[in-house]
Amino acid sequence: MTSTPVQTHQFDSRDPVGISQFLSTTYDTTLRIHSRNGYRLSHHRVDAGPFAVSTTRQTGHLEIDASTLGGLVVGSARTARGERACDGSADRFAPGDVLLVTRPEEPCRVRWHPGEVELCMLDLSVLTQVATTAPTRRPGRIRFTDLGPVSGALARQWRNTTSFVSDVLLNSLTTGAQPLVIGNAARMLAAAALTVFPNTAFTEPTAADRNDASTATLRRAIAFVEEHADRDVSAADIAGAAGVSLRAVQLAFRRHLGTTPTAYLRRIRLDRAHHDLVRADPRRETVSAIASRWGFASHSRFTARYHASYGVPPRETLNA
Repeated sequence: MTSTPVQTHQFDSRDPVGISQFLSTTYDTTLRIHSRNGYRLSHHRVDAGPFAVSTTRQTGHLEIDASTLGGLVVGSARTARGERACDGSADRFAPGDVLLVTRPEEPCRVRWHPGEVELCMLDLSVLTQVATTAPTRRPGRIRFTDLGPVSGALARQWRNTTSFVSDVLLNSLTTGAQPLVIGNAARMLAAAALTVFPNTAFTEPTAADRNDASTATLRRAIAFVEEHADRDVSAADIAGAAGVSLRAVQLAFRRHLGTTPTAYLRRIRLDRAHHDLVRADPRRETVSAIASRWGFASHSRFTARYHASYGVPPRETLNA
């Protein structure tokens, strides 16, 4: 497993043309910006490939017309206020609000008053990894039915998720990002987005799904997980390898093992991390490096899981 490059980008300008070009390139769209007065925009972005998190501040009263964006963009207003309109609907946002900037493939207009926003841009393919059924039974395009969160509690969940992921990215800048960590973080954001904002992604298991949730399906899924635990695989990948829908493989794990495909994968990776800790030289390896190698981004969570499974903290195993 090799490190995945995480890149930072800084932009600070008072030039309207330069700002428009920068934002158009960054968000893979065509923008027109109108302002009655001069303004300044500063932008700090951490890009991890399938997703990016940025903090953007501007000092003017802007009207922005954007064509379709190149991914799902979720905004969290820190100090900014404004209005947003798309597909015939319009609403306001204020400090503390969480919102979809627009639906994928729909243009929007934003009035953005002075202040700062956090923007998370997520590749649409990651949403498919979390919500897809199977290659032969793919659902239609995921559609978000509302641009606001289901509830205030779920809006807080989004902020907590992006805060955790931002910490993971900052740590990756110094230690190098393991592909399992980045993949897990991307799917964590996708799952959060599909939980926080109303959408058409999830459906109940069909009769075919229930029929496919067999021990044979479980055996194929387990064989794939054990062979590919060192790779960045999703529950959708496990379902595809088993030749059934995502709902069917989830039902198979729940029915026969009382767990989920991702929880089973996490257990296998914990076992592999344990194996590495037993064999590692404590003068050359660290608990954090081994945990990160196997997709555990949080040292404290890894330590808690390890202690619960093996009865000792991972450092004790490493130093034994």
